[in-house]
Amino acid sequence: MRTEKRTKILIGTKKCRWMLEKIDRMLEDEAYCADIAQQINATIGLLRSANAALLENHLQTCGVKRIQSGDPEAIAEFSEEVMRVWNVTQRN
Repeated sequence: MRTEKRTKILIGTKKCRWMLEKIDRMLEDEAYCADIAQQINATIGLLRSANAALLENHLQTCGVKRIQSGDPEAIAEFSEEVMRVWNVTQRN
């Protein structure tokens, strides 16, 4: 994994952990529902961003290696893998 992508993903996941702890405290303190929902949406946004960075890295590293291998089976498997992950990413 490329260092800059790893750093971006780690920062995002650490922020998510902090935000989830904050959400837990808000729930325990019976905070206003809309405020909790806003924090949940912000956490989802961070996870989506981390996932996008991870997928971009995967395409630029693992994908390039598979395509450059010239192995039709490896290329087909990679293509199927990317589509499977992409389809899950698009679900709400």
